[in-house]
Amino acid sequence: MQEPERLRQAAAAVRGRVPANFRPRVGLTLGTGLSGLASKIEVKARVPYAEIPGLPVSTVESHQGELVLGRLAGQEVAALAGRFHLYEGYSPLEVVRGVRLLAELGVETMVFTCASGGLDPAMQAGRVMLIRDHINLTGQNPLTGPNFEAWGERFPDMSQPYDPGLLALARRAAQEGGVDLYEGVYVGLRGPSM
Repeated sequence: MQEPERLRQAAAAVRGRVPANFRPRVGLTLGTGLSGLASKIEVKARVPYAEIPGLPVSTVESHQGELVLGRLAGQEVAALAGRFHLYEGYSPLEVVRGVRLLAELGVETMVFTCASGGLDPAMQAGRVMLIRDHINLTGQNPLTGPNFEAWGERFPDMSQPYDPGLLALARRAAQEGGVDLYEGVYVGLRGPSM
């Protein structure tokens, strides 16, 4: 089965669990350290990954392994409570399947979260960092394999991978909330490591 059909089936299974008028426009990934945010969502449905056809199952102990759909801060959201990683033995295609599922459900804006280590000795543990760019050192790429034109071009422009307007909004929100915000470039490694 080709990936677009696999995602259509997964999306149909998820849509069958929420009211017909539910249309999430914001997607979240809630990884290590941020899974508690799922408890703040006014839940319409919780769907374990194991019940979504074709979706991998998170094997990391601290990851809930479910798709949480509902409202957060007045927005309809779809939250991946737990992620899939290359170090769990999944392929790049499987690792991004959750995000592609959210796109199939109508999500237009993604907020990615994670816990990671830092190379800057001045950076303190537990500090929030806004990622303005990334470097993929995993040696793998989710764009490898067949290209499905409906998902975009083969070689997407990576000169600005993160939306400048959303970055500005994050900076403003951090300032207004009194959050000490560090900015940097995320270096993706295969893991498992912090």
